[in-house]
Formats: sequence, C-alpha cells, structure tokens
Amino acid sequence: MSITFVVAFFIAILATSYAVFNYVNVKSIDEGTAEMKEIASAIRVGANAFLKKEYKVLVIVVAIVAVIEALMFFIPSAIAFLVGTIMSAMAGLFGMKMSTYANVRVTNTARTTKNIGKSEKVGLKGGSVMGLSVAAFSIVGLAIVYFLYKSYLYEISTITNWIGISFTPMSMIFSSYALGCSMVAMFFRVGGGIYTKAADMGADLVGKTEENIPEDDPRNPAVIADCVGDNVGDTAGLGSDLLESNVGAIVSAVITPIFLFIAFQANSLKFGKELLEKLIVYPIGFSAFGLLSCMIGLTFALYKKDGKDPEKELNIATWVSAGLTGIINLLFTVILLSKEDIGDLPFKYGYISPWISSIIGIASGILIGMIAEYYTSDKYKPTQSIARASKMGVALNITQGLSGSMKSNLASCIIIGVGVYISSQISGSYGVAMAAVGMLSFVAITVSVDTYGPISDNAGGIAEMAKLGDDVRVITDKLDSVGNTKAAIGKGFAIGSAAYATISLLNSYMYSFTSVDIIQVSLDVLQPRIFFGVIVGGAIIWYFSGMLIESVSKSAEKMVGEVRRQFKEIAGLREGNAKPDYKRCIEIATDGALAEMKAPALISIVFPVLGGFLFGPQFVAGILFGAILSAILLAIFFGNSGGAWDNAKKHIESLGGKGSPEHVAAVVGDTVGDPLKDTAGPSLDIFIKIMNTVSLVFVNFFKAVYLFK
Repeated sequence: MSITFVVAFFIAILATSYAVFNYVNVKSIDEGTAEMKEIASAIRVGANAFLKKEYKVLVIVVAIVAVIEALMFFIPSAIAFLVGTIMSAMAGLFGMKMSTYANVRVTNTARTTKNIGKSEKVGLKGGSVMGLSVAAFSIVGLAIVYFLYKSYLYEISTITNWIGISFTPMSMIFSSYALGCSMVAMFFRVGGGIYTKAADMGADLVGKTEENIPEDDPRNPAVIADCVGDNVGDTAGLGSDLLESNVGAIVSAVITPIFLFIAFQANSLKFGKELLEKLIVYPIGFSAFGLLSCMIGLTFALYKKDGKDPEKELNIATWVSAGLTGIINLLFTVILLSKEDIGDLPFKYGYISPWISSIIGIASGILIGMIAEYYTSDKYKPTQSIARASKMGVALNITQGLSGSMKSNLASCIIIGVGVYISSQISGSYGVAMAAVGMLSFVAITVSVDTYGPISDNAGGIAEMAKLGDDVRVITDKLDSVGNTKAAIGKGFAIGSAAYATISLLNSYMYSFTSVDIIQVSLDVLQPRIFFGVIVGGAIIWYFSGMLIESVSKSAEKMVGEVRRQFKEIAGLREGNAKPDYKRCIEIATDGALAEMKAPALISIVFPVLGGFLFGPQFVAGILFGAILSAILLAIFFGNSGGAWDNAKKHIESLGGKGSPEHVAAVVGDTVGDPLKDTAGPSLDIFIKIMNTVSLVFVNFFKAVYLFK
C-alpha cells in the first residue's frame, strides 16, 4: 500500500511548505524600535548559543548509539535511528528559531495596532511553524524509512544477526526510528527545562522578592536568560516531546498488527495478508489526514476576522482541527478498509472499529485539556482559591495549590483509563494503539497553540524591557495569561498522549518476548519478578523527578548569586543608570543545564537495559508498568500545580495587587511550581517513552541473555 505512504508524504511536504510560508510571513513584520530589536537579538543569540552547545553533546551520544545499533542489530536499524534524530532535531531547530523571531513581532503588533486579535494571530502564526514541523517531520521520517527498507516491511519471519540474536526486522527498524526521536526529545526537554527554570527562578527570587522590581524589568540581569529559556525549554522541548509521542504511537500501531498476524497464523485463525498490509499503513494515513485537517483549522483561525478573545480564537482552531480530523479520516477508513474481510480480528463493529477507537483517543485528548484548563485557569475556582489563600501567607498558598492539583489527578486518570478500556473492547490491542494515534492526529494544532504560549510570554518580557506603555502591556499580559493556560493544557495533553503511546509500546514489548501463539498478552503483576520490577519502576520516576528538581535548584542557586553580585557591584544598576551583564547569566544557565542534564538523561537509557540484562524481559515489563503508572500521576500533578500557582499570581496582578503581601506569597508559590511544571513534569513524558522504546529495541537481547534466571 505504498500509495498511502505517497499521499502521506505529499501532505507532509505541503505542511512543511505552509510552515515555511508562515515563517517568511512572520519575519516580514517589523520588529519595532531599536531597543526592541536589541533585546530580541540578545534572546536569539542566547537561544542559538545554547542549542549549538547542546547539539555538540547530542552528536557524540547519537554517534555512539548508532554504532551500537549497527553492531548489535543490523545497519538498517542504525540508519533508521539516525533519521529519527535528524527529524526531531530539525523540528526543534525550526520551531525555536521562529519563536525567537515571532516574540518581538507580537510586541510590535500590539504597540502599533493596539489590537489584541491581530497580536494573537502573529503569535499563533509563529507557533504554527513548530506545530506543522512536528507533525510533518514525523511523517517525512517514517516515509523515508519506509522507502529505504520497504522490502522488510512485511517480513514477518525473524532474522538472526552475526551474534546470534533473532528479531523481526520491521519491528527493529521502526522502533529504532522512534528511539532516535526519543533521544533528541530527552535532550531538549531535560536540558531546556533545567535552563529555563534556573533562569526564571533566579530572576524572580532576586528581582521580585528582594529588589521589589517588576517581572522582566531590564535592570534584572537574568531576564534575557529567562526569555531564552522559554524558547529552548517550552518551544523546542515541547515540540520534540510531542513529535516523539506521535512517532511512538504510530510505530506501535504499525508493529501491533504484525505480532497479531503471527499469533493468528500460529492458532490457525483468519487474518489475511492484504488486511495486514492495510492495517500497517492505516495509522500513517490517519496521522497524515489529521495534519491536513490541522492546516485547514489553522488557516481558518489565522485568516478569519480578528476577535477580541484570544482564548476563544485558539479554542476554535483546536475544535475545527479535531472535528475535521474525525470526519476526513472516516472517509479514509471507508476507502481503505470497507472491502476487507476482518477475519477473526476482535473488531466489534467491523472495519469501522479502528476509527471508533481513534475517535475515543481524540475525545480523550480534548477532555484532558479541558480538565487541565479548569484546574489552572484563573477563570475557575481552583486557581481563584489559591489567589484568595495567598492573603493568609505563603504556607496557605502552597497548601491550597497542592490540594487542588492532587485532586485534579482523578478526573484525568479516569479519562485515560476509560479510553484505554473502551478502545480495547472495540478493537483489541490494535484499538489501544489507534486511540494513541487518534489523540495525536491533530498534534499540529496542539503544538501550535502551546508554542503560542512562550512566544507571548517573551512578547510581554520585551514590552517590559523596552519600557513600552501600559496599553501595550495590557495586551501582552492578556496574551501571556492565555498562553500560560494553553501551556498547561498542552502539558496535560502531552502526558495523556504519552500514557496512550507508552501503553501501546508496552503492549508491543510484551508481544516481542511472549510465545508467538499468544493472541492477547497479559502482565501478572503479582508474579514476584514482575512485582519487583513494578515497585522499582514506580520508585525510579520519583528519583528521576528529584534529580531534575535538584538540578534546577543547583543552577538557580548560581543564578541567584550572580544576580545579587551584579546588583551589588555594578554602580547605578539598581537606579537604572547602568546596564546589567546579560551574557554572564546566559552562560551560567547554559553551562548549568548541560552539566546537570547528563545523569537524568542517562538513567532513562541505562536503567531498563541494565534491568533487562540482570533480570530478564519480564522484570523490565514490570519496570515499564510501574513507571507508566507513577509518571502519569506525578506529571499531571506537577503540570497542574505549577500552572495554577502561576495563574494565581497573574490573577492577583490583574486585580492590581502587584507588590502586595498576597502577591509576594503568590510569587513564592509560582517559583515553587516552576521546576514542577516546566522541568520535572514534562520530562516524565519523555522518560517513560524512551524507557519503553529502548526496552522494545533491546528486548531480544533480554530474552536471549540475562544473568539471574
């Protein structure tokens, strides 16, 4: 069914062209005053410097892993791995560069037009470059791998390499492609997350609480580093994260029918080869038509009449994209599958069953986003209650934020659980994989809206540093507040999609080492070896989170020391008669992030591999199960708590409470939440996905050789 790959590739190229068009269009907008241009240039230079240093480290790691892949498996898997790293790195690079150009254009549009609708559209257009790149490069990479190695695609028998390890070539090639995407995502999420929060906390702890100066005040040496962090962490990090989720979901949906086909053949059950081929290409076509729907949704949002409510405009774009994704893919499903005999596959409603499962995934993604919005937006009671509690001091601000975010877990987890259960009942294990694909099928609009957040945040910072009027700050503050809520929604969507994707990958992992005649895999968590793994897997998530928060704390401590030093030693800085040394703060954030990210990133790869070589594939299955469960709960908690504390602070500011005791309490709460929502929480998405992908790649080694049998 190469025609589906051709169509998918064409849609991806069309989306890439749309991204380039928006990139050029945004860059054509005037940057504004000389001071605005100078500030924007400093942010851009800092972001590029960080990315350049990070890529130097990444290239070495990627080269080592590629050589290991080639030696331990076979060369096609190593090449697929490299394709994955290139696709993910390109998406992060393009999106981040656009973000550093779009921020000042949003500020200048607000300055020249005084129109919130026009300003919002510039931010969304800038964000769309990342969104379109994420979805398009996912598909382009898959298409490249397909056309390079399509002779292996329907090879269902195993091959044995030179060291005697047997594996299914298609599974190994596509898993390696996903691993390449995961590797880059881990670097961007962890490194960028440590960078952005170290700078943010350093700026806030000294500027707001000690020097009593406004956020993004140009006298604060850390504000440029803070703005850089928004781009390297919240833009490049998020984009690479969801690109990896998208690839992981598609790869799982491609691999699952292969294992089902083998099991059905072993049990003399009916499952035709032609249907197998169509089920393999179905998730790729589904994602491609989802991307097409997002292009339509973006066009509608960008070129409709300017609105006065940016949150409503962004919601419309999301709803249009999600709705069209379901409708267009229904037509695609009918065309591709309606004439096929489903045989003995557990498709409850015939050929339409995979589509129904994918719609459950789409609905789950929207509902999880709505729950995140309820618990983080200052329009609703949870965040308003934190703002009220701040009047009684820091302790009650923290306590109220903790309680609300802990309660937010229940609804989100019920949706994930119900979605997995129903999709499985409708289409079996393939249905769970398609639910993940469905949730991520409109990832282009999700990432576009989320990337709008850091762009708007930077726009507000530039307005403050350039000392623009209050009328401009009113617009940028509103855009920033909406962007902060959308970022929280994006984090909820990211963990929801990660949950579906990792459950699907775990299912594929289980098929990889169980008997070929097993139709429905299961995991007996009461079996001692597996239970051991579950406990360890759950605990490693907490340990990983603690490492990241500690890393942010260490880097922030250095940043605080530097900011204090400059206020003390630079004559006239406090009075605004001298300029701070922005460059030194950027260097501290960059060096700190690169130094602190190595150990956490290494754990995600080494831990499952070491566990597998010691205790075998079942132990690793337990690790993955425990890690998924623990990560879902912690990531939702981290994301919602941090978002709520941030918006509680903004709620107080919107009511004229800047500088008041309750505002000081809210600033402390916001600072506590920073490493939770922007470092530890988002990194957990990547952590569990890369653990699952690494385990899937190495499962045949675990099966063949492990120490304690």
